[in-house]
Amino acid sequence: MSPAPTTPSCFCCAASRRSCWSTSPCPARSPPTGATVAGGSTAFYALFLAEQRKLPTGQRLLPSLRLLAGGGAPKPPELYHEVVAGLGCRLTHGYAMTEAPMVTMGDPHDSPELLATTDGRPPAGMEIRIAPGSGEISLRGPAVCRGYLDEPAPFDADGFLPTGDLGHLTPTGHLVITGRLKDIIIRKGENISAQEIEELLHRHPDVADAAVIGLPDAERGERVCAVLEQPPGSRQLTLAAVTAHLLDQGLAPHKLPERLEVLAALPRGATLRKVLKQELRERFGGGGTGPVPRGTG
Repeated sequence: MSPAPTTPSCFCCAASRRSCWSTSPCPARSPPTGATVAGGSTAFYALFLAEQRKLPTGQRLLPSLRLLAGGGAPKPPELYHEVVAGLGCRLTHGYAMTEAPMVTMGDPHDSPELLATTDGRPPAGMEIRIAPGSGEISLRGPAVCRGYLDEPAPFDADGFLPTGDLGHLTPTGHLVITGRLKDIIIRKGENISAQEIEELLHRHPDVADAAVIGLPDAERGERVCAVLEQPPGSRQLTLAAVTAHLLDQGLAPHKLPERLEVLAALPRGATLRKVLKQELRERFGGGGTGPVPRGTG
């Protein structure tokens, strides 16, 4: 049997001197790495920030870090501002997929507003097309895969690959991701973006993370359910408090969640730590009108 490792397996572990995802302590206790650039998904941004907040005022978790760059999951604008202020570095976020590993990327020289609210611009040769009506993003360029093994060609007549993601381009050519085709909740015939609600929920100080899902409903087609993860020591949120917050943030009343669930931790994938919404749908779906919503007081 090979000996246990004596150095951290990732930058996060080395920087914070702890194991990222294991319940056992990290065997290494290395000094700060001196790294100036780090990468990861949105969950890693939040992890760094949580570790920073445990330190005394004025002490930086990663004193040499100048740039944190990543992608792999939506980046709420509020998290961007919190990370930049908390870690004292720049944050750039990009958009990609297995079929096209570089679609867009934020530029460290972009304005804070663009870095917070967009996913950057495409590199040379990458073409982005937004479908009228649906808003689906399609891609064409040398970085796009040539197809799938033993599967029909996934491209349209012009050679663009439909992604299943939704978004729009700004006048400056920056891409804004607004959700996924499968992440649209259809309630009484109205399309509701889960991502729009999630970004507003992230503005609440008692919300650490949020996932909004559609659940089957015999009358409405789907009902809106917000599943929250709260930071330690925060007050227990109720459905009434959540809907009041969303209304204050300007959400249209017909988009308000009709059900609230609070979990100790949202289920996540092992690699990019994306929230596994299908697990939440299976857990809370139940069919029909579903159980009585929690936290209605």
